[in-house]
Amino acid sequence: MPLFSTRPSRRPRISRSLGDTQLAKVLGKLSKRGSGKAADAELIAELLEETRDDWDLRGHRVSVLAGAASGTGIAETWLERDPDDVDALVFHSWTTLVRALEERRLDDTDALITRCHRAAELSPDDPLPWVVLLGSARVVRFGHKDVDALWRQATARDPWNREAFLQMLALLSPEEGGSSASVLDFVDAVRTRIPANAPCAAVELTAAVRQYQGLLAQGGMRAMTAGQLFESGHLAAALHQAAALWPKPGFFQHAAAPADLNVLAYALCAAGRAADAHPVFQALQGMVTPWPWDVDGPAVQRYEQHLAKSERGRQGGIGGG
Repeated sequence: MPLFSTRPSRRPRISRSLGDTQLAKVLGKLSKRGSGKAADAELIAELLEETRDDWDLRGHRVSVLAGAASGTGIAETWLERDPDDVDALVFHSWTTLVRALEERRLDDTDALITRCHRAAELSPDDPLPWVVLLGSARVVRFGHKDVDALWRQATARDPWNREAFLQMLALLSPEEGGSSASVLDFVDAVRTRIPANAPCAAVELTAAVRQYQGLLAQGGMRAMTAGQLFESGHLAAALHQAAALWPKPGFFQHAAAPADLNVLAYALCAAGRAADAHPVFQALQGMVTPWPWDVDGPAVQRYEQHLAKSERGRQGGIGGG
């Protein structure tokens, strides 16, 4: 897998597939075929069928493909053809969620709930219908009891489901109607239980990077001292452990590991430890995710700037901050 290749680093580029070569091939074919065709739906159906009960890989592929196909009519074409196909139901529901999060509104909540419940009936062990419903709470703002119930349903089927943790993190954030205190309470409640190499292992650093970027956006003294966030308590320990373990070949096995390594590289640079980020950049082999790099400029450009800083810091034998 390109994530842990020993070849020289490739030129940085945005990577939607994150090293999933089969997914990359389908994405390439979709962009060439156009939108709304039955052939496109068939390509996606075949790819998702291969995942079987690998919930992590399934979630990665569904989320990436839903983002690529949102608004194209592919999901509608597939569901019309196979109304009781669980993959068609989940894929249609996820594309609906993508649009709802982009537009900050959900036109037909009842229809989405019905489709997700039908998918759950057809595949009782699948966490993804419940993850979609959890994500929809970011727009519809379900009550706390309903959100907790959806969280329990999703994690009962896949305790360390990366998408479930990220949806909950976003739902609790101050940007989406929650609060910084709610985010901290959630992270404190889960961080000691999460295995070090679990698909959701980056939840604490993800929350910290979002908080850091929020401080930068405030400007003034808060922005100037934002990097100190990574120097205190549990977060400093988490960053140190992640830097030591995550870039190691084979440590992470989940499909979206490169996305989490992007978060780690960014966090290390934000903390003034650019030299320590060098092994992370090496492991990434140029695979760039838009977030967290794109908050203050083009993602690839910002990635390259921090990569260069990490190389200078390594050569100088200092933190590189």
